[in-house]
Amino acid sequence: MKHVLVLDACQRSALSVTRSLGSQNIPVMTADETPTALAGSSRFSRHYFRYPSPCTDSDRFINALEVLVREQDIRILLPMTELTTTLLLRNRSAFPDASLPFPSMDTVDSLADKCSLMRLAESLNVPIPKTLSVDNPSAFSPAQADLSYPVVLKPGKSWLTGNQGWFHTSVQIADDLKTVENCLKSDPAFKAGPFLLQECVSGTGQGVFALYDQGKPLAFFAHRRLREKPPRGGVSVLSESIPVDPVLLGHARALLDKVEWHGIAMVEFKVSDDGAPYLMEINTRFWGSLQLAIDCGVDFPYLLYQLACGQRPRPVTGYKNGRRLRWLLGDLDSLYLTVRDRKVGSRDKLVAMLRFLRPAPFTTRHEVNRWGDMGPFWCELKQYIRDIS
Repeated sequence: MKHVLVLDACQRSALSVTRSLGSQNIPVMTADETPTALAGSSRFSRHYFRYPSPCTDSDRFINALEVLVREQDIRILLPMTELTTTLLLRNRSAFPDASLPFPSMDTVDSLADKCSLMRLAESLNVPIPKTLSVDNPSAFSPAQADLSYPVVLKPGKSWLTGNQGWFHTSVQIADDLKTVENCLKSDPAFKAGPFLLQECVSGTGQGVFALYDQGKPLAFFAHRRLREKPPRGGVSVLSESIPVDPVLLGHARALLDKVEWHGIAMVEFKVSDDGAPYLMEINTRFWGSLQLAIDCGVDFPYLLYQLACGQRPRPVTGYKNGRRLRWLLGDLDSLYLTVRDRKVGSRDKLVAMLRFLRPAPFTTRHEVNRWGDMGPFWCELKQYIRDIS
């Protein structure tokens, strides 16, 4: 069994990977920049290491990993965030004996960069929301643009470099021109690089999860978001497995086949109320609701491990539908944001509270708090209480 190092151990995806591989008796180590971490608290993590911040000191981060990989005989590196993936791919030569199961940096960028992704989608006739691409932020005037409100402002990249190192960008929703202008003035992400202005599509978030081996698909899985944080659009806090929609699958395959993808990816769509799908983005690394796929029989971490070991896993042809995954503390945050929102009516708030208190008990599993491995939940709960104190 090859030793695996799971980075970004504070991420829920890192916990899912750690549990998946650890349950197969694969030696898994975890690491992050914090003293303790979600995945590091799992009984399936054999060792937890703390490294320098990849955001503020990326050179020391790479140097520390280089030493760690050599001393611990790490053979497979699995980063969970776009930033650590970028840093590892840019410094791939620093880890000659470790496998990094991703394609080239250029290929990753072609899908992770939202501006280039939208251009690629248009060339392949993959439907996207009405989009205005701003390549030169300093010359852009929102007052002169033809915008339909509400409008979504999306930085081209999730991570950008600034004076203090790397910083994470975020998507903004604006209901009027004044809000757009304030976002562009106050948020450095919209000054540092290209960004998108897109129509705000109402509907259901659906994702197509995929595993590829050098351009050849091996596994697909699909889910829909039932609740998000924030409620208007964000990370999934309650999701459900569904059959792979052939239309969405066709669009996902068109994009991934075009770049001859390798490894895992999640192609995210918003399906409008009239059933029309629109491409939102592609996660070129493990995603938040990964545990749902594992619970339903598509063990993406173990399949990727097999690829990294030079094996060819058997293609996955089916999985369990109608299963749900709930991130309890994230769902609590979503409920809080709904209840305090003045734009939400009293009846809708009551419905939200009832749905929170009465989850489907026989089809829903919790993402973090699981009997037999409760360490991560206590770790998360302590951090949650510290954050709200």
